[in-house]
Amino acid sequence: MNGINEIVQRQKDYYSSGATRRLEFRLEQLRLLREGIVRRKSEILEAVRIDLNKSEQEAIMTEYGILLEEIDFIKKRLKGWMKRKRVKTSLKTHIGSKGYIVAEPYGTTLIIAPWNYPFQLALSPLLGAIAAGNTAVIKPSELTPHVSAVLNSLIGELYDPAYITVVEGAVETSQELLRQPFDKIFFTGSVAVGKVVMKAAAEQLTPLTLELGGKSPCIIHQDAHVKLAAKRVAFGKVTNAGQTCIAPDYLLVHESVRDAFVEEYAKAIKSFYGKDPVEHTDYGRIVSPKHFERLQGFLQTGSIVLGGEVNEESLKIAPTILEGISWEDPVMQEEIFGPILPMMTYQHLDEVVHRVNARPKPLALYLFTENKMVQERIIEQISFGGGCINDTLMHVATPHLPFGGVGESGMGSYHGESSFAAFSHMKSVLKQTNKFDIKMKYPSKNNLKIIRKVMK
Repeated sequence: MNGINEIVQRQKDYYSSGATRRLEFRLEQLRLLREGIVRRKSEILEAVRIDLNKSEQEAIMTEYGILLEEIDFIKKRLKGWMKRKRVKTSLKTHIGSKGYIVAEPYGTTLIIAPWNYPFQLALSPLLGAIAAGNTAVIKPSELTPHVSAVLNSLIGELYDPAYITVVEGAVETSQELLRQPFDKIFFTGSVAVGKVVMKAAAEQLTPLTLELGGKSPCIIHQDAHVKLAAKRVAFGKVTNAGQTCIAPDYLLVHESVRDAFVEEYAKAIKSFYGKDPVEHTDYGRIVSPKHFERLQGFLQTGSIVLGGEVNEESLKIAPTILEGISWEDPVMQEEIFGPILPMMTYQHLDEVVHRVNARPKPLALYLFTENKMVQERIIEQISFGGGCINDTLMHVATPHLPFGGVGESGMGSYHGESSFAAFSHMKSVLKQTNKFDIKMKYPSKNNLKIIRKVMK
């Protein structure tokens, strides 16, 4: 692991040279990355297909196109984000002075990427690191080796490793990286591993962003547009075979629309993947046998209302709705991360608020209703990272909105300007005048009388 020490030191030396500071440099690196992604499009899509069986349409939407859009968004606005921000100062105590905020790069950063969106979630944080003027080490997941290899090749082709590089490996590699003196850590993954990363960061007081997960509720109220709601929930749940940190994790359905919702959900799944989704060529697979077995165990909980078919050879599990489950069942104790959707019903909105608030704060929340009072109540009374009203997943697809968790679902946010902020220290500077001096700040009995009058 001595090579990792050398990589980090080389990056620190490169950062210290000041090469990353200029706007023109940062824009050029973003341009190079965009061109590289476009040039390697077919390899990227093929790697994602091999590792996760993502269809071309899904891969373009969630791994490829979303990155190009964000690069363009950042390039247009970066100059403005980098400008020093003037702030007001107090006339009582700071007359004659000027205050401003300088967005300063952290320095050498570490990005630990997950396996579920292995290309996009490795490079999306990198956009922030580049835009803010940092160097970066990317650690992709070993569970998606083909995407990891493409990332390594792409980054190696575009950048000096002293600036940006990919380090491949398993758990031991991640552990060694976390022992290094990085200036910022950005981690996307599970709550359990997030705690390990945070503990390692605490040892060196390294600032970090944690993008985790949790059990994201999906509420179908009595006045929901049931057909459209079912289609949009199905889209959010079966994208990437449910292996999405912001996928609807469980349903809270008003009892009056329970039957209609199940019927429409079944129709939506059939329209996406036919009568037998596990045999459909474009339906995603579970990432590994270990994850497949874990999800298969959840199918023993409660009763299967819809789906339940599995294909052990292809590691596919059909979109499934479970009923008759309780909060104590294994399927409700952890994030599912698969196409299984437990369903509970409710009569009154009070039940929903109480049930969700009794558990750790979710990364996402989805609410389907036309009632503005219901919308406002859920937004006001339930804490969650982000979410949608009358849709799923789409809040994460716009660079105009910050994306991040709260509590156990994470800390910090990114996308668009928030990505720039995530990799920047906002340094405060006060520039004092020399034309005159405010004498009351100095120790003196006479000054004490003035201070008592002024600062009250």
